[in-house]
Amino acid sequence: MNFRSDLAVEQITTENLPTGVHVTKRGKAFEITEIVIDDDRHRKSLGKGRGKYITLESGSLSRFSDYYEDMAQELADEIRPFIPDGEIFVAGLGNRDITPDAIGVQTAEKVLATRHLQDELEEEEEFLTSLRRVSTFAGGVMGQTGIETAELIKAVCSEINPSAVIVVDALACSDISRLGTTIQISDSGISPGSGVANKRKELSQANLGIPVIAVGVPTVVDMHTIVQNLTGIDIDGNLPNIMVTPRDIDRLTERASQLIAFSINLALQPTLTFDDVRGLF
Repeated sequence: MNFRSDLAVEQITTENLPTGVHVTKRGKAFEITEIVIDDDRHRKSLGKGRGKYITLESGSLSRFSDYYEDMAQELADEIRPFIPDGEIFVAGLGNRDITPDAIGVQTAEKVLATRHLQDELEEEEEFLTSLRRVSTFAGGVMGQTGIETAELIKAVCSEINPSAVIVVDALACSDISRLGTTIQISDSGISPGSGVANKRKELSQANLGIPVIAVGVPTVVDMHTIVQNLTGIDIDGNLPNIMVTPRDIDRLTERASQLIAFSINLALQPTLTFDDVRGLF
């Protein structure tokens, strides 16, 4: 058993797959694992409910790669099928003041917001019609605002009526080799803070009434899980515990958020080229 992990790939192995769980592999720039769970019957045993979970694994995301363009394009290709037509709302979850929790906030800040341009650039009709309407938001955590993140996002959605929400957040994993090397995409929603035992209200289609696409990178693993995975010994949950993060977390947060934002921009705005999007950074 993994004490804490937000990654479906760590809960499900290809051996003895339960009924209704399907796993496929692919990928070029990334090693990609797609897990599809048909229903909620295994939610308790697997820790994951009905939905599609795509995991992209590579070398450390804190380092620039010679295949950066291939990685950005492949990640965009994996995000794109989740996105319906219409206006999209991109929400960055987390706390900008805590580096391992800042990926969502930093990603939202790098996504091209276009919703306001129709009012500001009325004369540029051809340009505007080529761009999807996108709005972004990074509202902080409840400890900063006093408001549940899910409540803030739901309130914004009721006002702007997007077709879907893309939420980006930092995740927890159980295998230290996946720290900062893995990206997960899912359509099953997300519970902010669940990986660090600080679970908040869920962001999901059931809660918001529209599709929720969750994108995240594991930036922490707890010490109990590390010890259990290395030794196979069950750890007393009453013992003191700490969260561990990579020593280059500043660089990881900056570069992973840039890669995710790059790919979200490519996925949302298919008329823009890689060079067009690169000019935004």
